[in-house]
Amino acid sequence: MELAVRAAAAASCSSGASLQLPRARAPLRLLGRRRLPARRVAVEAAAIAVEPESKVPQSNNSEAEVFACPVCYEPLIRKGPSGINLPSIYRSGFKCSKCNKSFTSKDIFLDLTVTSGTKEYSELKPARTELFRSPLVSFLYERGWRQNFNRSGFPGLDEEFQMAQDYFQSVAGGVLLDVSCGSGLFTRKFAKSGSYSAVIALDFSENMLRQCYEFIQQDDTLVNTNLALVRADISRLPFASSSIDAIHAGAAIHCWPSPSNAVAEISRVLRPGGVFVATTFLSSPRNNPFSVEALRPLRQIVGPVNTSYNYFTEGELEDLCKSCGLVNYSSKVQRSFIMFSGQKP
Repeated sequence: MELAVRAAAAASCSSGASLQLPRARAPLRLLGRRRLPARRVAVEAAAIAVEPESKVPQSNNSEAEVFACPVCYEPLIRKGPSGINLPSIYRSGFKCSKCNKSFTSKDIFLDLTVTSGTKEYSELKPARTELFRSPLVSFLYERGWRQNFNRSGFPGLDEEFQMAQDYFQSVAGGVLLDVSCGSGLFTRKFAKSGSYSAVIALDFSENMLRQCYEFIQQDDTLVNTNLALVRADISRLPFASSSIDAIHAGAAIHCWPSPSNAVAEISRVLRPGGVFVATTFLSSPRNNPFSVEALRPLRQIVGPVNTSYNYFTEGELEDLCKSCGLVNYSSKVQRSFIMFSGQKP
């Protein structure tokens, strides 16, 4: 077993070091499979014809116009081909129209973190966040790690995907953001469904995004889709306000350093009518031996008294969504598994 793990780590590291970047190719079509109104088609056709460098209007919510500076949330100036797809983003440079901070597609993803481009500064996130930045964990996540979630009641990838799709029916045809995407388990399913004009896979882990890219390259049906990889902080989403139609967070919220800040950011970037869907583990004796009631007095005195992950009750999750301005909360529970949803009014 030890030899197998070492082999997996070596394979992960070597694959990350030898990744082949996308070849330069002509900008891919911006529109998804859904037929769009003639007026919108004309607007997007005009956008393609402009000069290579143009300021992205904050009020334009087309799929190529959603990126914003993570420092000041101002629109980005883009130099390069238009479109949300791997080749065009890799060939583009981005600069904030206000603070002039530059962003590039380092590796095979667009790095839109606040610390992007820093040379001396570095910081560590909580252990539960740093764990998933590990090359080994990133390599193993889709090769056995995620499959073990069924022990806690997770129904399985196909069923979870269909459940999420049911929640997203009202925003079909829009831009979907898959936050904490990991190796892209659900990203690929959303992209292949043809239900969205563009899919953006977002994660803080560089190695998870590299794994995501590798899996995409193995599927010929995904190479020419409107699919992008972005590195960003869930608590500092690099998107214009009211620019995203659908946001999915699969088995992620319990790993976030500040779930309240993250859900507030999700609410900010969702357009009116936009939908947020997430899954996580409910607080239970299996993953949290102390009840919420028993821990609450201690939390008030010494802060979080829990394991390294944030496990919540269903009532806490509903309260969190409502406090961040989301409405129409609903959920589905199976043992320790919960899928919940909220909508931007």
